[in-house]
Formats: sequence, structure tokens, C-alpha cells
Amino acid sequence: MSVNRGISYFIYIILYYFIGYRKNVVIDNLTKSFPNKTRKEIELIAKAFYKHLANMFGESLKNFSITEKDARKRLTIKNIEVIDKYAEKGQSIISIGGHYGNWELFAVTVPLLAKHKHAALYHPIKSPFFDRIMRSTRSKFGIEMITSRRLHQLLSEKQEKPVSLVFAADQWTPNPKKAHWTHFLNRETPFFMGAEKMARRYNLPVVYGEIVKIKASHYEVTYHELTDDPSKLKEGEIMDRYAQLLEKTIKTHNPAHWLWSHKRWKMSKEEVFQKN
Repeated sequence: MSVNRGISYFIYIILYYFIGYRKNVVIDNLTKSFPNKTRKEIELIAKAFYKHLANMFGESLKNFSITEKDARKRLTIKNIEVIDKYAEKGQSIISIGGHYGNWELFAVTVPLLAKHKHAALYHPIKSPFFDRIMRSTRSKFGIEMITSRRLHQLLSEKQEKPVSLVFAADQWTPNPKKAHWTHFLNRETPFFMGAEKMARRYNLPVVYGEIVKIKASHYEVTYHELTDDPSKLKEGEIMDRYAQLLEKTIKTHNPAHWLWSHKRWKMSKEEVFQKN
């Protein structure tokens, strides 16, 4: 067993058996998302999720020292031409992903594989020390980590290369009353409209980046085009298409590889709109 795998297994034991990190949240999310599965099936997915989460931690430790050669081995893109065709025309794009597979490895590696300049929206960590570590690790091969203040500036300024602006759009929204609600994993779910609003404002093509684990510590990205012209779609349709594809990814590949520990459904739609 490699050192990283040994660390990952130790973390799994701690998270699942000793701490029980958000175990109630994970079980509740899985149970409501898969109402036809038995309790035993739900618990098996939950255990697999904690193993994946622990593996993610071990793999992320590797990112501190990962070489360009190793990064290219661990993450490949099946159909890079889907986005490269826009870069060749000098056109920026919006790339929407989810907390599925290994999004940290994607952030580190994608600038090596694509023709766009990549920038990812993120929320600063409260600890300046860990925030600095996270930003430096993710950006080691060229991705720019930006806050919401930098969004419009980045797309408005003239860049040396067109930009692929990356959003992870599957978490609880800051203001669910202003979110787009759509059916996702058996429930009405709010989605933050930031990615769609940016696409509409600058008339940018939108793609969904699906990250699937193909073997231990190795992942493959497949891009799915959501639209090449946002102006032709009704409001909310981009997020609808994204939600449908993300759900398909979760159900078709390995359900355990999504971030079930996140409090994705803090409130129902009824509870949100009943609040003053």
C-alpha cells in the first residue's frame, strides 16, 4: 500500500467510525435523493463516499508536489476539442462543474491541457494561511483563482488568451429566494444563477465539465456543450440543463463520488418563501 493510500485509509476510519463527520447529513441526503434504495444500500453508498472523500484528501496532498508530467497522467480530457474550438476563435467561455470526482485535480491540471486561460471563482477561506496554501496549490500550473469582484473585470479587459471561467455551481446558494429552482435528485433545489448571468451578459458559450474517476487517482473529463448562444434560451434553462447533466453523472457513474456531506438542502422551497 502506498503512503498516500495508507493515509487515505486512516482518514476514512477517523471520518466514518470515530468522528462520524456529518454522517446524519450524508445519510439524509442519500435517503431523500434515492427513495427506492434500501437502508443497507444507502449505508454502502455512504461508506463508499467517505472512502472517496478520504482518497480526495490524500490525492490533494499529492497536489502540493505534483509534477506537470504526473498531473497530465492523472487527469485527461476526452474531448478537448469541445472547448478548444472556441479558444481558436478567440472566444471566452463559461465552464460549469460540480463537486464530483476530483475537482481539485481538475483545477490544478486543466491549464496544461486546454488552449484557454483558466480562471476559477472561489470564496476565500477564513484562515489567511490556509487560503494562501489553497490558492498557491490550485494555481501552480496557471489557473487564476478569483473572487466575485474580479469577474467582470476579467471578462471586460483585453486578455492575451480567451478565458474559460470555471464555476462549481452545485452548492447551497447565498440567497435562495433569488436562485433558480429546478428538480434535482428528487427534490426542488436552488441553483445560484451567477454562471448563467455572466454567460448572458457577455453572450458566452457554456459547457459542463464532467469529471469521472477511471481508476485509483486517475480521472477523465468529458465536456458537454450546454449552449453556444445563451440569448436563444429562456431564463433558467442553462441551469436546468446543467442540473440534469450533473444528476445523470451522479446516477450513471458512481453516486459515492459526489459531495454528499454538503448541506445542499438546508431549506425546502416552501420554507424559503414562507420566511419573512
